[in-house]
Amino acid sequence: MNKVIIEFFHDVICSFCFPMSYRMRQLQKMMPEVQIIHRSYALVKSERDFDEMFGSRAAAKTEILHHWEQANQNDDLHRFNISGMHQAEFPFPSSMKVLIACKAAYFAADDAGYWDVFDALQNALFVYSRNIEDLNVINECIRQSGIDFVKWEEHYNNDNTKEAVEKDLLLAEQYGISGVPCLIIDGKYRISGAQPLEQIIQAIRDIAKPQENPPSTGAACRLDGGKINCD
Repeated sequence: MNKVIIEFFHDVICSFCFPMSYRMRQLQKMMPEVQIIHRSYALVKSERDFDEMFGSRAAAKTEILHHWEQANQNDDLHRFNISGMHQAEFPFPSSMKVLIACKAAYFAADDAGYWDVFDALQNALFVYSRNIEDLNVINECIRQSGIDFVKWEEHYNNDNTKEAVEKDLLLAEQYGISGVPCLIIDGKYRISGAQPLEQIIQAIRDIAKPQENPPSTGAACRLDGGKINCD
């Protein structure tokens, strides 16, 4: 099979992106000819979005944890610590600070750095019930990832990094993406949702054939009418 380029759109706070990242790691090992490019997607750009979507940030946490229950069933390893997040006293985090942290990791260490930081932040939230909007927690995740912290911090504090995140969000709009996880293959074909690894691999192989294929759809978190809905 010829080289395939996959743009992997995801949000750190997206519960279905957690199992999807694990599967994409497996796919990368099984199909080294696939190039994976990481793209930002923001389900909640600012704190006030919680009020508009859920009525309050407190109500948002309650409803989002129901999404976690669904995502935990989708997760191959069932890693979600739902009870831990129920007990956590901090409000549910928004997207932009951690997306900027991931993009800064990209500028410091390319897509591999982005992916390591993305996974570290998701693991901190979904498994260890940590507040990933807390800069101290973000800093710990960066150090755990093994990338150059000084270089990362320089990019994290650079306005160009936020602009790069915004460019990803604009690109998502241009592709017509309304939910994540979402894979855009060779700039033309779409695989939506956290589908089983076998189905993802088969879809990529089908797309690599010289014929048109319809987009595939699976479980995802999406923005519907200004509100986050998860399958």
